Amino acid sequence: MIKEKKALIILHQRRSSVGRVGYKLKLRGYKLDIKKPALGEQLPNTMVNHDLVVIYGGSMSANDSHKNKFIRNEIAWIDVALKSNKPFLGICLGAQMLAKNLGGAVQSASDKSSEIGFFDIIPSGMGTKIFQKQTTFFQWHNEGFIAPESCEILAKGTTFQQQAFKYKRAYGIQFHPEVNLRMHLTWLHFAAHKLRDIGAQSRLKQLNLRIKHGKNIDLWLDQFLDNYLLKQ
Repeated sequence: MIKEKKALIILHQRRSSVGRVGYKLKLRGYKLDIKKPALGEQLPNTMVNHDLVVIYGGSMSANDSHKNKFIRNEIAWIDVALKSNKPFLGICLGAQMLAKNLGGAVQSASDKSSEIGFFDIIPSGMGTKIFQKQTTFFQWHNEGFIAPESCEILAKGTTFQQQAFKYKRAYGIQFHPEVNLRMHLTWLHFAAHKLRDIGAQSRLKQLNLRIKHGKNIDLWLDQFLDNYLLKQ
């Protein structure tokens, strides 16, 4: 009997969606085991029953471990995932938690601006292959990670110094390839106040850029999953 593949999906809000990443994992035969530690759900003590981990983003800060116990516990729990040497993907907050676990930092931009909308990244090192065909991605954050020297930086940015990094079989990305049109519209509606942040693109500009880049981001996600994250 073929063992069923199972992906541990960590979300941080009651109405969070797995988006395109979850959809594509299901197409590749993975059953999604969704946990929301921010709502009191427990994470497993081992990775024996899971084949990979994806930690998604959230509205909270990875620096809030002093006031949000689940953040402190989740950052520490990443040890379990890393010790298993199974594929790990951290998206936005998830990448920031990974950086913190490894001894890195999370901080605001020097001018306190945000990246909300579609922004270019600058590939570096191994990232020149990973991002060979796509360098514009959807972003929604006002903090970024500074990965430690044990990590390989895959992409840099202008407002935030680092946009993607790799540590063994773990990847951290600051941008949101999981966000589809429906999710994007939901964020624009329920977090409309963020459009007033310094550096945020207008609603119209974001939707125009989604039309321009959405399909290519989707194709990029396919090749990233198949050629990097899930490659044996």
